[in-house]
Amino acid sequence: MQMAYGRLVMRRETFCSLLLLILTGAMLPTALAAQSVPAAGPAQQAAQPEPAQQLGAGEAHAAEDGLTLDQLQAMALANNPTLPQAKAGVRAAAGRSRQAGLWPNPKLGYSGDEIRGGSFGGGEQGVFVQQNVILGGKLSLDRKIFEAEGKQAAAEADEQRLRVENGVRIAFYQSLATQAMVETRGKLRDIAKDAAETTRQLFNVGQADQPDVLEADVEADQDELAVIIEEQEQQRAWGVLAAVVGKPDLPLAHLQGDLEKLPQLNAAMILQTILRDSPAVKIAQLGVARAEAESVRAQHEVIPDLFLRAGYSYSFEQLGTVPPKAVGSEAFAEVGVNLPIFNRNQGNIAAAAADRERAKLEVQRVALVLRQMAAPIVQNYASSRAIAERYQSRTLPNARMAYELYLRKYREGAAAYPQVLIAQRTLVQLETSYINTLENAWINAAALEGLLLTDGLDLPAAPNEMDRPVREINLPITENPGMRP
Repeated sequence: MQMAYGRLVMRRETFCSLLLLILTGAMLPTALAAQSVPAAGPAQQAAQPEPAQQLGAGEAHAAEDGLTLDQLQAMALANNPTLPQAKAGVRAAAGRSRQAGLWPNPKLGYSGDEIRGGSFGGGEQGVFVQQNVILGGKLSLDRKIFEAEGKQAAAEADEQRLRVENGVRIAFYQSLATQAMVETRGKLRDIAKDAAETTRQLFNVGQADQPDVLEADVEADQDELAVIIEEQEQQRAWGVLAAVVGKPDLPLAHLQGDLEKLPQLNAAMILQTILRDSPAVKIAQLGVARAEAESVRAQHEVIPDLFLRAGYSYSFEQLGTVPPKAVGSEAFAEVGVNLPIFNRNQGNIAAAAADRERAKLEVQRVALVLRQMAAPIVQNYASSRAIAERYQSRTLPNARMAYELYLRKYREGAAAYPQVLIAQRTLVQLETSYINTLENAWINAAALEGLLLTDGLDLPAAPNEMDRPVREINLPITENPGMRP
């Protein structure tokens, strides 16, 4: 009896050792994987490059010669933080797509029943493995949903790149216009100074009165102040441009560009281009594909998953034989499914069908919104271009000639100074209005050619915000073209 009981104790110890060995083997790969990931040490952290904020040799040389639009756009593509944000969104969507198609992990566990001690021992102990088997192709359908989301994120990244390039283009022509305004105001200041000096000379010889001299000096002072104001405006516009480029410390430099060379745009063709190539339309179309995938996934949810469970146990219960003998090793298996009797996912199927219909209507809505947004921009561009062409061909040449003729007659004593003053003020107003009109035309043209994407620092849409593909257009236009003094 003692020998039989000793063999029973040895079996129990052997089983416990075997159970401990199985559990240790299951946990060992996880522990090794955790230890194999090295922490980033100070040397590795120090080796990470910092974002370049200083001008390189090539950029410094270009700044001396004058920066072009292409150079500034290249800087923006390298430094604007919204582009890495959009790329991070693409990587995040790819990660979610990969995660959605993974099988659930199996479960390894210990089971014990009627565990007891004492002199008789007994009870049953063992290990089991449990696995849920996903049926009905639900994992592949989940992956399709997130793949559609990934395509939307990629379209959003493309949209953000266009948004940055177009934001730089708009800021470039704003800054170019202020640069031209400073130069024009400087020339008008010189004209006013020359008129004041002429008036003073005529006063010395008795051909002009003291009020004429004072009025000429006032006009020269006003033009001097106008130059200072425009220089401050140039600094403001340059700050906006540097921010969109992603280099807020970019020093003020001369810009190379022809403000008077306006692009030729056909209203009907540009509208068709926007409706065909706009990332907003593509994002809305991808939203339909995602909604259809979600609808199919909802219909497959009713297919039950398979539940599998199997294991091995050892029963220490004695059979009552002589000598005593335990029941010994046993195996067990379980298989089960959920019965879709009451819940057949009816509500989610109906909701998915409604979302699919909403996504299809969203494509139409986006196209109509783009038409609505493009209409005033097309009109502003056409008006600005017509006014600029009239200024360039007739109005400005006539105003310059009228001022020169009045000034010549005034020097000859054949005209009064008020006539010269009126012609000078008219010329100043037309010169500045011409530049404002050109700026307005370029901004509208850039918005149209850039598919109505304007804000280069706008935050890229997150995956849960992809259902708003059209955003507001922020154009720096507040007045009718050609109407600013």
